[in-house]
Parts: sequence; C-alpha cells; structure tokens
Amino acid sequence: MLDKLLLIEDRFSEVSKMIVDPDIISDMNRYVKLNKEYKDLEVIVNKTREYKNVIENIKTNEQLISSEEDDELKEMAAEELDVLRPEQEKLEEELKILLIPKDPEDEKNAVVEIRAGTGGDEASLFAGDLYRMYARFCDKKGWKLEMVSTSEGTVGGFKEIIFNVTGVNVYGELKYEAGVHRVQRIPQTETQGRVHTSASTVMVLPEVDEFDVEINEKDIRKDLFCASGPGGQSVNTTYSAVRLTHLPTGMVVQCQDQKSQHRNYEKALAVLRSRIYDMELQKRNEEDAQKRKLMVSSGDRSAKIRTYNYPQGRVTDHRINLTLYNLSAILDGDIEKIIEELKIADNAEKMKEGADT
Repeated sequence: MLDKLLLIEDRFSEVSKMIVDPDIISDMNRYVKLNKEYKDLEVIVNKTREYKNVIENIKTNEQLISSEEDDELKEMAAEELDVLRPEQEKLEEELKILLIPKDPEDEKNAVVEIRAGTGGDEASLFAGDLYRMYARFCDKKGWKLEMVSTSEGTVGGFKEIIFNVTGVNVYGELKYEAGVHRVQRIPQTETQGRVHTSASTVMVLPEVDEFDVEINEKDIRKDLFCASGPGGQSVNTTYSAVRLTHLPTGMVVQCQDQKSQHRNYEKALAVLRSRIYDMELQKRNEEDAQKRKLMVSSGDRSAKIRTYNYPQGRVTDHRINLTLYNLSAILDGDIEKIIEELKIADNAEKMKEGADT
C-alpha cells in the first residue's frame, strides 16, 4: 500500500505545479480536470501524511522501550503505543477505501424513472410513495429535482414518473436504489383485511451530455401531441408534448411537463441520451459482475432489492440482509443509513477483489 501512496504523492506534487502553469490555466477544460484531480489527491495525501506520522511515532516509542533504562519513560512509551496502534489500523482502513478506484459516473447527475409493476392500482399508489420518499431524500441532501414526465394512476400515485436530480455525487448515491421495490400492506379497497403484495421498478440512469453520447438526428422520430393532465391553459390546445423514438434501439421517451415544445424536446432528448449511455454502462457492469459476488450497485435490475412491510413497520434490503423497523421514517426520505450500508458492502467487495488480483 505504501508504494501506491508514494506514487500518489508524486502525482500530487506534479499536479500542484501544473495547475499554476499559465498555459494550463488558459485551457479551461484541462484546468478544471486537473483542479478536480488535485482536490481528490489532496484528500489521500493528507491522510497519508497523517498515517506516516503515526508510523514514525510508533517506531520512536518502540526504540525508546528497547533502549531506555528508565522504567517510567518505558511505561509512558508503552501507553502511547496503546493509543497509536489502533490509530494506525484505523488510518490503514481509511486509506484502503480512499485507494479504491472511483467510478467516474458517481459524480454525474441522475435521471430517475419509477414505474408501477404488479399490483394494479396499489402498485401505482406505491410508485407515488417511492417518488415522495426520493423527493424528501433529495430535499434533505440539498439536491434539485426537476420533473420530466408523469403518467398518473387511476386512483392516485403514478403509472410512471420520470425526473432529473442535480447536485453533488447524485448518481453515486441514488444508483443503489435501482431495482424492484416490493410493498406488503392492506389496500384501502380490501374488505377482508388481507395483506397484498405489489411492486414498482426504479431505474437510475447517469445523466450525460451530448459529448458523452452522440445521437444522429436521422435516427430519431419526433412526434408532437397535446399534453394531458395538469399544465394550465395550454393543455389539450397546443402540440407542446414531445415523443421521441430512437429507431436503432426502439427506445421511446416522451415529455409533456413543460408548456414549451422546445423545452420538452430538450428534456426528452436528455433522457434518451442517458438511456443509450446506460445501455453501454450496463454491459460493462455485467462483465464486472462476473468477477464480483455482491452486486449492490449495478446488478440485475429485474431483481427484488427491497421490501416495505406495513403490518410490521419493517423495511428489508435483500442484497445485504439489512432489516430496519422504521418504515414511516424511511418513506419520509430517511434512506441515508440504507445507502451507507450498501456503500460499505460494495467497498468491502471491491477491496476483496483488489486483494485477490
């Protein structure tokens, strides 16, 4: 590990000189990338210096114990070692995590799609509950949520809802939410008091720009139609809603949230771009999955990942066998603990994979 840390220190020194070079400062794209690399490396370098300082203090105290004749000084050195050695272990674990290669997608914004699955009207209501959960979570994180498209359920909730989330490390957090979410509860229409099981699917895509994915306009069919549902006077009177079909893949995206046809087109195109990019990302992740036993961030999206049990007030994440009995708080957006536990499990698997290679 020390060899890796020395290489990082060398690179940090190199980047430190480059970001004050006038030629690089004048090249904004390169400067921004190097400045980001500098900040990322700085965290590891500062932790490395702290670690090396602890190692040096341990060596000093060990030498003192072996060479000193004064019993009182030896005792003081031994006491300091009792503090330093656990600190060494703690710093080593922190550095191992910092040395795990970062997924470049994690810093991207995200496109979130929630669709009602099995369970009819109850599934639509549950999709609405999931949307509210994520909206509350985004609000707590200080992220901005912007609607793209909605299709409301007949008794409430959503058959489908798509929205963008912008902020810091959005995709890196929300990617763990992709998969099938299952709910077990007694529907309001149930007269026998029986618990029903319904499900909704959550898709989380990294938001990309036109430089990440190039789409040929000839490959897109654009259809215009009148928006339906909430939207003011323009609803059902102007052809502001946009439906895009990507002919090579058959992907269809529509947006009717904005009154402007141009704005709806831009938002639909952004979602289409993210879906195409995500197709390639999933291919890569499936190849990686063959090497890893635990796929908490990019596994089979048709797999059931979490159950929300209302009678027991229980939420269970099946990927890491985590069960929490605070259903109401979680549905109110308190999902930080679940995501953190999934991150820990994911990092542990990556560290194990790195040790095996």
